[in-house]
Amino acid sequence: MAEAPIRIALHQQADYRFEAHFEGTELDPLITDEPPPLGGGAGPNPARLLGTAVANCLSASLLFALRKFGNEPGPVQTTCTLAPERNAEGRWRIPRIDVEIQLGVPWSRLKHADRALAQFEDFCVVTQSVRGGIEVNVRVLDSTDAPAPAAG
Repeated sequence: MAEAPIRIALHQQADYRFEAHFEGTELDPLITDEPPPLGGGAGPNPARLLGTAVANCLSASLLFALRKFGNEPGPVQTTCTLAPERNAEGRWRIPRIDVEIQLGVPWSRLKHADRALAQFEDFCVVTQSVRGGIEVNVRVLDSTDAPAPAAG
């Protein structure tokens, strides 16, 4: 059975400011806008929404994978950095997104973290969808800033 299409309707408010409506949901509309001087900066622009989507999806996927093994990884904090660059034609593109996810507990408190880490990115719909055109680098740290243990 196919997943139902996701529909988002944009209504221009002024200049580059739009109101995004998430059809079929009870969600409040979201204001998007370009930063000054082009827009008024009344909301996130599309590049920021792209980064938010990738970072949120990865964070949720990691939480799901860790919880599947009975873990409670504590509050997760994620930082996403987009690196806009001009392409050969001089147009702005985002060739790379770096995501750092920090767990709220040390690795020693997590069961089967290696298995969760080995699979969580594959379940992130957004990241796997954009990886065809954008490099996405992911780093996971524990609450002590220790990187993920090497697979053994």
